[in-house]
Amino acid sequence: MTPPETPKDGSAAQGTRSPAVSVSASETPARSLPQPQPVVIAKRRDFLAAARARRQGTKGMMVQGRKRHADDPVGDGIRMGFTCSKKVGNAVARNRAKRRLREVARMILPIHGRTGWDYVLIGRAGGTADRPFDDLKNDLIYALKKIHGK
Repeated sequence: MTPPETPKDGSAAQGTRSPAVSVSASETPARSLPQPQPVVIAKRRDFLAAARARRQGTKGMMVQGRKRHADDPVGDGIRMGFTCSKKVGNAVARNRAKRRLREVARMILPIHGRTGWDYVLIGRAGGTADRPFDDLKNDLIYALKKIHGK
């Protein structure tokens, strides 16, 4: 018996199955566990509490970090907040700087941040929007190491 021919357009004929392909364990991509994404701080009192805590400045941003109390009802996760003053520029410039800070935090905080901590990233005038993205990531990693090392 001959196998059914496939149509010239490359699609499979109805009623036929493609042959099963076995993949060895060494060829399967390694799946890492999903890292919890940080939650955004929205309350003014949380921003003020972070302002009284540890801080570290870099060329691209200022980072404030605070370890929450064990009895804090928020929970164990990482929380992050973003702000830019009018020194950064008009609304368009401030929003651009905050978008860049949000993306850097989304990439770096699940790896280098600690659970039970609040982080506030503050944009700098002429630094956050113009700095290369890889340098912003390195700035955040450096600041987190300094904040946690104290």
